[in-house]
Amino acid sequence: MNRNQGSRLFRLASRLLKYFLLALFGLAIAYVVSITFGVVNIALILPLVFDWVGRLGLILFCLIAITVIFESLR
Repeated sequence: MNRNQGSRLFRLASRLLKYFLLALFGLAIAYVVSITFGVVNIALILPLVFDWVGRLGLILFCLIAITVIFESLR
C-alpha cells in the first residue's frame, strides 16, 4: 500500500464531508433565493431541516473522529 494513499475509511469520511458541505451550501443558496422571491413557506420547514442537518453533522463528526483514531493507530 502506498503511504500517500488513504484507507477506505478515510476516503469515505472525506467524501461524506465533501457532500455534507455541498448540501449545506445548497441549502444556504436555496434559502437566500427563497427569501429574495418572497417565499414564506420555507420558514415552516426550517426546524426540520436544522434538526436533520444537526444529526447528520453529529454522525459525520463521530465518523471523522473514528477515522482519526484508526489512522493514528496505523
